[in-house]
Amino acid sequence: MRQNRTFPPVNRQPEPEPPPLPSRVNVLRHRIGCFYTRFHKGFLASAVILIALATMLVYDSTKPPPQRLTQRDINAAVERALAAARPKPSYASEAYQIIRPSVVHVSALLSETEGKNNTAIGAGVVIDDTGTILTSLHIVKDAVRVRVVFADGTESEAAIVLRQPENDLAVLRPSVIPDDLLPATLGSSEGLRVGDEVVAVGDPFGITDSVSAGVVSGLGRNFKSPKTGDMLRNLIQFDAAVNPGNSGGPLVNRNGEVLGIVTALLNPTEQEVFIGIGFAVTIETAGGAAGAPPI
Repeated sequence: MRQNRTFPPVNRQPEPEPPPLPSRVNVLRHRIGCFYTRFHKGFLASAVILIALATMLVYDSTKPPPQRLTQRDINAAVERALAAARPKPSYASEAYQIIRPSVVHVSALLSETEGKNNTAIGAGVVIDDTGTILTSLHIVKDAVRVRVVFADGTESEAAIVLRQPENDLAVLRPSVIPDDLLPATLGSSEGLRVGDEVVAVGDPFGITDSVSAGVVSGLGRNFKSPKTGDMLRNLIQFDAAVNPGNSGGPLVNRNGEVLGIVTALLNPTEQEVFIGIGFAVTIETAGGAAGAPPI
């Protein structure tokens, strides 16, 4: 006979309740977090750009508006700039610096009387590498000895190798020349015009290295030299101050090129002082004298 057995009851675990669905806010936060994690570098760069733009906008809104320049402001600025700028050397200064190494002092001993030396002074200009010097004849005409002093201080006896009375010109040959001798550049008087700037360099009253500036006052002038009595022709008339001692020195243009040799000054009185009219032999005439056969 089959017996009925009883079995102990089975304890069943209750099924877990499903987790509550996330709220819309949490879902949105999660999505934003994922998006930021994926693109956070781009967000940082964008933030930096936005901050920079905001800073620029704030700066532009706070800085004063640009000042509008008037013509008076421009003129004042130009005046300040000109006042601060170093002035350019004058044409006379530039011409003198060019010709100075070629100018010599000429001293002529005329006689010796009772222990006193009677001398005449003037200037000259070196025209070639051998030391050939052009000067005025009336300085050395009656000289028993001629001495020249170069720009560097070198002194030398000099011989008169050519005389040209009709042009009051003389050519000297020194016995000693400096090692660094610098001859002058010879220009041309052909293109000269009345009013052109000129510079005279010489030794007025024995004051060496003197310079004066002026303009060409006339061309093709004739003048009877009170020193030699000869009629000098085709001279350059100029108003740069010259006095006794300037004779024989160069008359140059603003480039330092020799245009002529100073020969005389005009004064209707007996005084040998400058009153506004000087004369120079053209360099073409002087150059022709230098190329003439020696005496």
